[in-house]
Amino acid sequence: MIQDIAPHVFNNQYKVQTPNDNSYILFFKEKKVLISNNEDLIFPKYKQVKEIEGNYTYLFSIDDISYFISDRQIVLDGFDYVGKEAFRTLKPKYMAFAGITAYQIKTWYDNNKYCGCCGKLLVHSNKERALRCDNCGNTVYPRINPAVIVAVTNGDKLLLTRYNNRPFKRYALIAGFNEVGESLEETVKREVMEEVGLRVKNIRYYKSQPWGFADDILMGYFCELDGEDNIVIDGEELSEGIWVEREKIDVEFEDLSLTNEMICVFKEGKGIISINK
Repeated sequence: MIQDIAPHVFNNQYKVQTPNDNSYILFFKEKKVLISNNEDLIFPKYKQVKEIEGNYTYLFSIDDISYFISDRQIVLDGFDYVGKEAFRTLKPKYMAFAGITAYQIKTWYDNNKYCGCCGKLLVHSNKERALRCDNCGNTVYPRINPAVIVAVTNGDKLLLTRYNNRPFKRYALIAGFNEVGESLEETVKREVMEEVGLRVKNIRYYKSQPWGFADDILMGYFCELDGEDNIVIDGEELSEGIWVEREKIDVEFEDLSLTNEMICVFKEGKGIISINK
């Protein structure tokens, strides 16, 4: 998955520091980020842009190289602005992960300029990744949305879906956000019922994934059909929902998303343990 960047090491411990010549600087223009237009996904280094006035905010490090965001929009030879969806395919993967994680943090900063309690301007904390209000004491932390990815199985079949009115047109799994007062297992049951009208049982946790494309932390679950297999599509969320036999699943492993990995795990018959409840 996109966050699996070993042997590279990601360290998101917050620090107050300034960039050095080898630090990577991420420049944003609306919802696009500046990257090299050659074959490798490389951001500008500080030594290339340090003559440009601006503020630099520390993000994280990878392999002892620090990453920062700038509050400036620039034009730089050999670099172009690209949308966040480019990080789904661009290489090397550790730089794609850096890019989408930086995008997530930058979006949070942009959306939280003022205190939601008193309306005063927020300032950066010197102790942690947080924004604080010096007027009323309110502290704002990065928003992370908990969501579930659900693989519903029916014997040797897997429920595959397609989203409605979204750019992503390939097969996916049931997905949805955790609501107030719900356990994650309750979210699984509710989302499956809402989107395809099915009951499920034997809910088993698989693994999680940070998903900076939508500010999410995704938690994957496998579960089994409980009762009738007649699919009733919620036309707002989905355009299609079908049962597909294991050997007929036409999805190849991409090493990017939890959804893709879970589909491929079922396709290959790995890691699925039935739990009777």
